[in-house]
This record gives sequence, structure tokens and C-alpha cells, in this order.
Amino acid sequence: MAISFNATSLLNGNGIDVQSIVNQILSVQTGPLTTWQNQQTDLSTQAGLLAGINNNLTSLSSAVVALADPSGALASQSATSSDTSILTASAQTTAAAGTHQIVVSKLATTGTLYTDPLQDGNTSFLASGTTTGDIQLQVGGASGTTHDIVITKGSNDTVSTLASYINAQNWGVTANVVTDANGARLALYSQATGTPGALSVTSNNTSLNFNAPVGGTNASLTVDGVPISSATNTVTGVIDGVTLNLASADAAPVQVTVAPDAAQATAAINNFVNAYNAVVNNLNTQFTLDPTTNSEGPLGGDSSLRSLQSSLLSDATYALTGNSGLVNLASLGIDMNNDGTLTVNTVATDTHPSLANVLATNPSAVQSFFQNTSGDGFAQNFNNDLVNLTDVTDGIINVDIAGNTAQQTALANQIADLQDRLTAEQAALTTQYAQVNATLEAYPSLLYTVTAVLGALNGNYSVTPNASTNTTPNTGSTTASTTSTSSSTGS
Repeated sequence: MAISFNATSLLNGNGIDVQSIVNQILSVQTGPLTTWQNQQTDLSTQAGLLAGINNNLTSLSSAVVALADPSGALASQSATSSDTSILTASAQTTAAAGTHQIVVSKLATTGTLYTDPLQDGNTSFLASGTTTGDIQLQVGGASGTTHDIVITKGSNDTVSTLASYINAQNWGVTANVVTDANGARLALYSQATGTPGALSVTSNNTSLNFNAPVGGTNASLTVDGVPISSATNTVTGVIDGVTLNLASADAAPVQVTVAPDAAQATAAINNFVNAYNAVVNNLNTQFTLDPTTNSEGPLGGDSSLRSLQSSLLSDATYALTGNSGLVNLASLGIDMNNDGTLTVNTVATDTHPSLANVLATNPSAVQSFFQNTSGDGFAQNFNNDLVNLTDVTDGIINVDIAGNTAQQTALANQIADLQDRLTAEQAALTTQYAQVNATLEAYPSLLYTVTAVLGALNGNYSVTPNASTNTTPNTGSTTASTTSTSSSTGS
């Protein structure tokens, strides 16, 4: 860039604009700075996109692992009850498919024990003239534990103080004072159901009268004709891998059906399809030509992403042999679209089965397609690739991210070095041109002095100085004009 000056303006004391001149000189050297900053912006955009693809890939990996898990959703079993008002059921993966007839005759109950009413909760129940007494409370039926309660006057000889005493013992018994129109009674409730919760008083020499205990009995039911007794209303171990939750007693039989859990399997497969499509769609966006800009996405030139796309498409088209004809995704009712994404068929046609029908007719073959004892199931094969693709050090996207980070760091260092050099050069140029400016602004004063001396020699003692319009020689910026006049008279 050429820098020019007006000679007339320079010699009249106006000086030069130091800042403008320095900026013009430095602008020639800042060209790389703009280029590097634009590159930084591009790299930052690419880094965000790579992070998004990496997150998608991680989600896909989790979805595939779930399909490869032999005790996961594909192996899950469901247990359904024909009458949930009587009982519900749940099944583990170890449960065998089948149907069971269950009759619930009686529910397990907690033990209850209560006294006759006293006048109020603070009335002593010790016999007149006595200061101590003893009550023995048995928890857990005839073979349960007996707790000896020593009654002391003024300490625990009222139903209120006795309730507090029992609650502090942690015997598995809750004590309350029940107050009604008849007075105050002590009520004891076991915290366990069935025989372990049975309550009784085996000895009592106080005036507190306990009524006959209620509850504390086991549940009674039959499973496929076999009588069963259970201390709780949650019954396990009767049907392998199945838990029965008893809700009410009824003479009517309830049918419990154990079968593969199609809902969980469907959810796991749909989760895989959605995770796979998220990665493929993200990659497609980078490789699709924008007709407006006639260019691909910011990562369109990344060969690593092309390799990733090819690997995923290869894994998605993986096929087995045999397996009752369920050899690829299409045979399960999962079709591949032209853009590489997958679609789960919900309606069966002559050429395209639906996933729901396949799961209903051959759930074991669906599981063996994704996972099998040979370790070459669809999900097992896919997972082997994803382990490498998502490796924190050597994974294809992680390597890209590391390279991007290194480039951004190198650019940041280049920009910082250039900015440091420009700052130092700016300071040096400002000093240099400020000195030039000071000299130029001083020129009219020097000219006036010379003119005045020459005039005096010729007998002319009245000289008008030139006006300067710049009074800040260090910066060179234009300010208000200043005029100074000097005169002298000779004899």
C-alpha cells in the first residue's frame, strides 16, 4: 500500500496523522491473521459436528450392547395375570414359558393385639397398691421371641407411656393409643405379615386386659394344584423365575401366562434403529450437496467419515445362515432405505414382514439372530466393530477430534505470535512517526524565526507567523487551529 503526503500541508505545520499511517503500514502484515481466524472458525464448527457424531456413535454402541446382552431385553419374559384384582405377576429371564392355574384362598396378614379401654391414655393400669408389674409379649407365633416388659409405676404404667416404651425397643411391633367414645386403648401392630407377625400376650399381672389376637396368618394358595403357604403376599420360588403379588382372596382360579416379553424386545430393537439412523443421517448431512452453495457440509471432505459410513452400512447388511430364515434385518421386518437409514415395518405385506408378527411367531429365532452361542450374531458382530470405532484413543472420530484440536492449538499459537509481533511493531512505528510529526509541526516556528532574523537585518521588525492546525505532535491527530503573533519595534 502506497502512502502519500501533501507537501503544502506538511510545511504549514499541520503535521501527519501518525495513527492512520501506522495502521496502513501494519494492515499489509495482518493478511494472514484474517485467514487464520477464518480457519479457526471452520475448525471450531467441525469440532462441534464431530462431537455430535461421536455422541451419536456412543448411543448406537449402547443400543447394540443391549441387543447383544444374553440377559437383556431380548431374553426378557413377561408374566400376565388373567385377573389383576386377585394377583399380578412378574418374570425374570430364567422363567420358562408356560401357563399356570392359581387359586388364592387367603392373604397373609399382620398381627394385631389391643386392650380394653381405660379412662384415658394417662390412667395407670397397675393394680391398686402395687408399684410394678410384668407383661410378656410374644412376636412370631408359638416359636417366636418373647419379650419381657417390666412395668414400673410412673414410668410405663399408662397406655401412652407403654406405647412409647414398646416403640423404642425395635421388636418389629408398632404401638399406638386409640382413643374413642369408650376411652383409650393400647393397639399393637406387627410390622411383618404371616406367622412372623403373629402377636400374643403369654403372661400379664397388670389390670390391663388384652383381647384375643387377630391376624398374623400366612397366605394360602394353590399353584397348579399344589398347596402353598407363604408368610408374605409376595410369593417367590413356587414358579421358577416368577414372582406372584397377591392382592385379594378369591375362589376363582387365575391364569398366569409366562412368555417372551415382546414389548421389551420391540423397544430395544426400535432403540437400535433410532440410534443407527441418527448416525447415518448426521453423516448424510455432511455428504449431501447443497444446491444453494453447491458445496457439501463442513465435514464433507473428511475421508474418515466416509470410512465410518461404509463400516456402518456393512454392519447393517450383515447376514447369517439358517436360523429359521431370520438371516438379516429385512427378514425381521426392518428394511433399509435408499439413504442407508432403517425403517421398522409395523404392517406386514406379501413381501415385507412386520417386526411384531416375527416376534410373536418366533421370538427365540429373533434373539438368536442378534446373539447366539457362536458369537456371530448380528448385534455381536456390530458390537465388535463399534468397540474399535468408539475407542477413546484409536476410535475413528476420536482420532479426528484429536487432530482438529491439534490444528486449533497450532493456529492459536500462530495468531498469538503474529499479534505479539504486530503490537511491538506498532509501538516502534508510532514512536518513529511521532518524531517525524513533531519535526513537521515545528517547521513554521523555525521558518518564522529565520524570517524574523532576516527581517531585522533589513529593518523590518513586524513578522506574522504561519498558523498550525495540529497541536498534538505525538499523535498526529487534527485539533483546533492556534495562531500566535509576535512583534517588536526597532529604533
